[in-house]
Amino acid sequence: MRILTVVGARPQFIKAAALTRAIEGPFAGRIQQTLLHTGQHYDAGMSEVFFRELGSRGPDLHLGGAEGDVSRFGRMMDGVERTIADVSPDVLLVYGDTRSTLAGAMAASRMGVPVAHVEAGL
Repeated sequence: MRILTVVGARPQFIKAAALTRAIEGPFAGRIQQTLLHTGQHYDAGMSEVFFRELGSRGPDLHLGGAEGDVSRFGRMMDGVERTIADVSPDVLLVYGDTRSTLAGAMAASRMGVPVAHVEAGL
């Protein structure tokens, strides 16, 4: 199974770390995960610190730096769609309620990829 995980904000890194450990632990070899950072709240030092402190690997792909405007959201969606085309995931995994979550879910829906959404309970 191929999973494309879309994150872009620090709270999402925390949530994704728990599932990434499970995927790369007991499910290693059965699930292939690609971690895409949308750049929504990107700060090189801060991102690296979060991934390191959480004991999680960093993103496989990065869409670039953050901007707060509508055009950035469009570029984010376009980047997720291109990644879906390249990775061909069986499911797209999003966390929370950020622009990255919406961009990932909308891109997956447009491309016919099932969406899994994780929010509460972690």
